[in-house]
Amino acid sequence: MTDPARPLSERKQDTLRRLEHDVDAWVATASPDGTPYLMPLSFLWNGETLLLSTAAGNPTARNLAKSPTLQLTLGHTRDVVHITATTETLRAGDLTDAEGDAFAEKAGFDPRPLANYFYFRATPTKIQAWREVNELKDRVLMESSSWLV
Repeated sequence: MTDPARPLSERKQDTLRRLEHDVDAWVATASPDGTPYLMPLSFLWNGETLLLSTAAGNPTARNLAKSPTLQLTLGHTRDVVHITATTETLRAGDLTDAEGDAFAEKAGFDPRPLANYFYFRATPTKIQAWREVNELKDRVLMESSSWLV
């Protein structure tokens, strides 16, 4: 039996909780010729943006250098948060010490001393969240970088 659909306000709170507490997400990018690439990456949410990191030679980093758009997904298919975002490429020196420390603590890995690692600040432009088919109709929580609830 399917649970009743959550009100949008509850879905937003559940989404924010996931962003604050989940450690990893599936990150999808595409190469210039359209070849998709999917990679799990750790992230840090600061209330407005997500901070990700990967080696400069990885397909995710190469794809974002050419097209700074990604899809990021948290959860499993029956409790999903799906985010479309634009990214800005950063080096370790672009982060504050507090931001770098927070990322390292949450991820369990500190890429700052590694010269071949980039950071990516992902700004959500669209956020969707749903559990079951009864939540699909109202799954959009953010559009054009503005929360709808």
